[in-house]
Amino acid sequence: MSDPTEKPHTWTFLSNHSHVLILIASNPQIKLREVALKVGITERAVQRIVADLESAGVLERQRIGRQNAYIIHPDQPLRHPIESHRTVGDLLDLIIRYSVKRL
Repeated sequence: MSDPTEKPHTWTFLSNHSHVLILIASNPQIKLREVALKVGITERAVQRIVADLESAGVLERQRIGRQNAYIIHPDQPLRHPIESHRTVGDLLDLIIRYSVKRL
């Protein structure tokens, strides 16, 4: 049994980059402020992650009026050599298929 006063573990299986991508894929018009709240990081950190994902060709920002919408490029390979044989779309299919109702 675990001690209820014990602090929960602070690491997660996926990175903040993955968390941001999953939220954007689930709602392409989501506001970055909302992404920051859900991921538990600052809005500025989300902006940096979105810039990273844009420069890697994983997503692109599209301006619609005064808001942004995002287009995911699912054919991009994952970046680490261990999973580079898989694509962004493979990851999103796996995660979103089972968790979109809980986001």
